[in-house]
Amino acid sequence: MNLDAILDEAMERDASDVHLICGNKPMLRIARDLVPVEGSEVLTIDDMNEVYDYLVKGNIDKDEVFNKTRKLDMSYVHRDIRLRVNISLSDDVPVCTMRLIKNELPPYESLGVPDIVRRMTYQPQGLILVTGKTNSGKSTTLNSLVDYINENQNKKILTLENPVEYKHHSKKSLIVQKEIGQGKDSLTFSDGVKNSLREDCDILVIGEIRDKVTMEAAIEMAESGHLVIGTLHTKSCAETIDRMINFYEVRDQESIKYLLSALLKLVVSQRLLKGIDGKLVLVPEVMVVDNIVAGIIRKEKLSVSEIEDAIQSNADKGSIGLINSLAELFVDDKITLEQAKAQIEEKNIEILNRTIMQLKIKKGK
Repeated sequence: MNLDAILDEAMERDASDVHLICGNKPMLRIARDLVPVEGSEVLTIDDMNEVYDYLVKGNIDKDEVFNKTRKLDMSYVHRDIRLRVNISLSDDVPVCTMRLIKNELPPYESLGVPDIVRRMTYQPQGLILVTGKTNSGKSTTLNSLVDYINENQNKKILTLENPVEYKHHSKKSLIVQKEIGQGKDSLTFSDGVKNSLREDCDILVIGEIRDKVTMEAAIEMAESGHLVIGTLHTKSCAETIDRMINFYEVRDQESIKYLLSALLKLVVSQRLLKGIDGKLVLVPEVMVVDNIVAGIIRKEKLSVSEIEDAIQSNADKGSIGLINSLAELFVDDKITLEQAKAQIEEKNIEILNRTIMQLKIKKGK
């Protein structure tokens, strides 16, 4: 098996991911579809062991992490392209997933992320979260934000990532990027966040807030007068609030609600859909935390529907509801009505239809 040839084809066909699984042909993910590498053979156990050896290259730290945890996250460079690599096991045989990271970040304006998200980076302190499921474009949005700050603000930016995907170079800002993991720049995200308090940074970027310890460290950082931008694996703005509160024991939830209501500035939750033209389309939901949303967060029982209603009715502050985003994309002929309906609950279909009608009248369609 020629891994370099597979990666060359992935680059030529603008694939986002490469999947190498024993008993299957090498597969590329292109605009959400899985397609086999042209002229490829089914991968054998020997092929997969060879892939592991080729990528790890005898690195003792990486081999130790894999043997201890049965998985390995690492970065790899092919020609001039960086790849985010995950190796795990299936039937005791290595399985490999590789994400291609484009060298050139797309301009922030081209992503489809609402402008309010960019404007919020001028906040002197607080917490901004970019959320979404796996493969929703969180890393691209996060790094485009970092690039925008780097070009337009005079700040010290510290990033914590696992692994480092885009390599930033200091422009108007000073940038320090740290990779998280055994044998890397910092052992854990929480260790990296705690140490950042001593590094005189203005903006801290956390690649993933995945546990209570990291969440606490991020809140402490924001409390101490820094702007913290992080990502969470959640599918909506309301679910993000619920997830953060549920990191904590019930007895601690009241105090954390008050902290979040004061420190959280904005949550953007994003989804990627395959558009009518075959290209991926961003569907954003944005929650600006104003006094109304802060009040809902502080309530004894968190109401997801109340948060969703507050987002929907808070457009003048910059909030954008999921239904509004879907309706806008449908009216602009970027997605189908079936796609829009599939993203929401049945009870909200009528609201979607009403929003579409209002938008059509507004746009004269």
